[in-house]
Amino acid sequence: MSAARALARRYGVKIVFADLGDWAACELFAEYDARGREVRLNRRVAGTLRGAELRRFVNRAIAHELYHHREAIGEIRRLERRSERESAADAYAEILLRAQ
Repeated sequence: MSAARALARRYGVKIVFADLGDWAACELFAEYDARGREVRLNRRVAGTLRGAELRRFVNRAIAHELYHHREAIGEIRRLERRSERESAADAYAEILLRAQ
């Protein structure tokens, strides 16, 4: 089990695949729902990937969204600007994935 999946399990965060809709020019890879303590991975994106590429997508998306979970539960301070939060989530994902 990947570090991201193991951490999600410890936090009690559910991982599901879902159709996240059509976002026109940009593609939504995943989202975190604080109400349901759930990370939703975009089924459309996952469906285009196989093998190691699919595993990398899943693990990275989970790691990124776990940052947002940590914000939601007050474990870390929520940054003011969305761009800052997304950059911080990307950096957190990199650190978590390197730890594997």
